[in-house]
Amino acid sequence: MTNNHQPDTAAVSAAERLYTVLAAIPAGTVVTYGQLAALAGFPRRARWVGQMLQRLPEGSRLPWHRVINAQGRSSFPPASPAYARQLQLLRAEGVVISPSGRIALQRHGLN
Repeated sequence: MTNNHQPDTAAVSAAERLYTVLAAIPAGTVVTYGQLAALAGFPRRARWVGQMLQRLPEGSRLPWHRVINAQGRSSFPPASPAYARQLQLLRAEGVVISPSGRIALQRHGLN
């Protein structure tokens, strides 16, 4: 008999690995969804990373704002409050963002 109230331990440990890596991204540094996936041991799982970040609880202290897309931009719609919040948080950490919303991965990306 299975207990449907028990979390899937593989999913929990995958999320824990992802969140542990995310927590270690230094201020002023950005990573792409794909880079974060690979660093957590899940190469080619960028979409999964996005889904996991969407599930972060309100008030989470994890630095979700340091994750951007492979084009060096926020994945939020430019007119959205989430887009404005992400860019505000990045600028507060010293990340330079172009007028078009682009972040230089060579300058601010994780090396």
